[in-house]
Amino acid sequence: MVGSSHEALHRIFQKDPALLTRTLQQVLHVPFPEPYDFAGMNVDLTEIEPIERRVDTLLRAETREGSYLLVVESQGKPDDRKRGSWPYYLGYLREKYRCEPVLIVVTQSRATARWAAEPIHVGVPARPSMTVWPFVLGPDNVPVIATEREAKQDPPLAALSAMTHGRGRQAPAILESLEAALRTIDRDSAAVLAQFVDSCLADPQARQMWRDMMTAMQYFWRHPLAEEVREEGREEGRIEDRAEMTLRILELRGIPVPDAVRERVESCTDLEKLTVWSERAVHAATAEDLFDGERP
Repeated sequence: MVGSSHEALHRIFQKDPALLTRTLQQVLHVPFPEPYDFAGMNVDLTEIEPIERRVDTLLRAETREGSYLLVVESQGKPDDRKRGSWPYYLGYLREKYRCEPVLIVVTQSRATARWAAEPIHVGVPARPSMTVWPFVLGPDNVPVIATEREAKQDPPLAALSAMTHGRGRQAPAILESLEAALRTIDRDSAAVLAQFVDSCLADPQARQMWRDMMTAMQYFWRHPLAEEVREEGREEGRIEDRAEMTLRILELRGIPVPDAVRERVESCTDLEKLTVWSERAVHAATAEDLFDGERP
């Protein structure tokens, strides 16, 4: 089970290597050739026993233009030691495997993204012997996928969007769209993506909302994360969770919830009706919009 956002942000590309080249092509507009095969590789780059060096994820992409090594580094905050290690990684890999390495840094932080995107010059400042320009995927360029149509077109990219942007007022729409997209793919893949997203949601409200959603999906019971929430799976628990999720979405979006609305939602015992209300909460302008067209 993935236990941290650091792991999830690079392991999602192990789950779907093609997502990595799609993001290079579509998000960063890099003319990367279309791969026809991928292979996972040993991430250990240690040469001398006392110095251990490891990359987070290393993939080999085979294209008609040749082989490429995709070096993925998950970065939570700026770290000057990494700026010293990355040129070494690329030089070592190029020499060892005789093919071109490509460095991709993934982060949830705008400040870290700006730091990582700065070129790394090695040698004389006026004319460096080597310059490393990392590709960076972060909040400023990973797309916000907040509609079902977009999410269903590319569920892994929708998961990466949730991992990057799943906080604040936009979280409900992003997570609702991803939930719908996960229902369209095989259960095992959906469960893995659900776990990656869970590991990256730092906002407690957004994370609880995501777990509420996943509890309602039957495949989820086969996944280790379900052990933490399996008691919520009873009918009575699902009704209570759906009511809490409806109110939580409104609060997360900054919409005031009058006592009358709160009481009506919390006293409802109709799971189907609560599901409709939770869906309306994603786009409602006021709390009363939950009951649009319904009698009190």
